Amino acid sequence: MKRSDEKILVSHAGRLSPQNKEFRELEQRKSRGEDIADDVYLPMLEDSIREMVERQVSVGVDVISDGEAGRFNTFAKYGKRIDGIIYRECKPGEVGAAVFDSRERRTFPEFYEAADKQRFKEGAPTNNQMRMVAVDALKPKDTDVVQAEIDRFRKILDEKNLGDRDAFMPMMSPGWLHHFIWDEHYNDEEEFLFALAEVLRPEYEAIVNAGFIIQLDGPDLPDKWATLVPDITLEEYRKKAKMRVDATNHALRNISEDKVRYHLCWGSWNGPHIDDIPFRDVVDLMLEVKAQGYSFEAGNVRHEHEWKIWQDVKLPEGKILIPGVVSHRTNTIEHPEVVADRLINFANCVGRENVISGTDCGMGGGRLSHEIGWAKIASLVEGSRLASEHLWKETVAA
Repeated sequence: MKRSDEKILVSHAGRLSPQNKEFRELEQRKSRGEDIADDVYLPMLEDSIREMVERQVSVGVDVISDGEAGRFNTFAKYGKRIDGIIYRECKPGEVGAAVFDSRERRTFPEFYEAADKQRFKEGAPTNNQMRMVAVDALKPKDTDVVQAEIDRFRKILDEKNLGDRDAFMPMMSPGWLHHFIWDEHYNDEEEFLFALAEVLRPEYEAIVNAGFIIQLDGPDLPDKWATLVPDITLEEYRKKAKMRVDATNHALRNISEDKVRYHLCWGSWNGPHIDDIPFRDVVDLMLEVKAQGYSFEAGNVRHEHEWKIWQDVKLPEGKILIPGVVSHRTNTIEHPEVVADRLINFANCVGRENVISGTDCGMGGGRLSHEIGWAKIASLVEGSRLASEHLWKETVAA
């Protein structure tokens, strides 16, 4: 991974929104399993990725992704990639994914009832009436699916001569996929997690072998805390979290750390988040993940203050922080000076060369409107420029 040797490099958490509204609507339909002909879908998919790549470059993003177009955390995706899972209706008392039952949801039932109705009205891909279930031993099913995604992104980068952009592709970590697939076969949490790790490993390796950086999305490291009903002690939770880190590292065992970045957040939904576990309670576990870069929320009102932990938490040699300094949790577009101040705080703690600017979570995927997401990226770029001017001013003066 490149470092911020001459300026604060700009990246983001992966998911973006293309300009084409028709394609955005088509993607939502496909994510819910609707059969859309390849000759209709694939040309629009490639055009949308090309547009998002071009837009990242034009706005000034240094470390780019494919915008995660065409990739969904649903059975429409994993049913093609993993043998041993089925999709069935929820039985009474069941939820579609672990995130639909949490202590916070029980504290704010009216808020979440209204929020869920709105999400599903807008066609959110996660369905709380259906669940993915592991009913047999998990095995890779069709690696041609991920290879097609890789080839599509590589083709566009080669067209644009963008091989120097540290291009990355986000993928779910084993522990985060565990939030969306229920175990009815292994009956042992650790065995199931390692089975998920092993079935995902070939896809991770294919991405890196194609010359990309892989980003593993691991919201489960802090986020599972809120889904444990009733709650458990912090010590018990950390043992569960360590198991997830170990499963992630198992999946990464053949990949060099400098080809991996890890994204941690407390769940991308816009809600109270009063039950978020403090970053300090899991930051050491995050640093055990075999990655060079660590992306995390630092721009919203629940976690902005946590930059202070880096005043006494030592960043291991060679590692890079990618703090989110603009947030998907508000439609207000952060002022560039606010972005700069946040970046300067991190740089003063761990060194300017060890900081890349990022976003709290994806700026697409229905979290924000298309227009606001890209406006936030533009503010991120400008704020990073201001921070760089401040942090390198002595070098320039010399």
